[in-house]
Amino acid sequence: MAQLYFYYSAMNAGKSTSLLQSAYNYRERGMHSIIYTAALDDRYGVGKVTSRIGLKADAQLYAKEDNLFTSISNDHSKQKLDCVFIDEAQFLTKEQVRQLVDVVDELRVLRYWLMDFELTFLVKHLKVVIIFLHGQTSCQN
Repeated sequence: MAQLYFYYSAMNAGKSTSLLQSAYNYRERGMHSIIYTAALDDRYGVGKVTSRIGLKADAQLYAKEDNLFTSISNDHSKQKLDCVFIDEAQFLTKEQVRQLVDVVDELRVLRYWLMDFELTFLVKHLKVVIIFLHGQTSCQN
């Protein structure tokens, strides 16, 4: 059964490092994953997720006008995805959060979301997070 995992912690706590390690572990086992990051985050280059300790990987970009369900569905139809990772999830819109819930529920793809420490995401999208909890989708921190 697909699940949604939601991780947050202080800045510089190693969230991106953990994401990159998890993505590597999927590849090492012959499984397929994809990484997304916010288009406006170009600190380490466009379409890159980079950790302070030097790990890095290419990532698909998302912007506020993108339909993530459609994007992930297209990728999933080309090659079955076992996991989708999202870095900088605090930049998702409410509609994109709903789309990602559909990815878990309809495509049965495991999801990991990572965000900054400010919890702006939770405050901004509290109603949608409540839907996660009532919709049998697992949220963990």
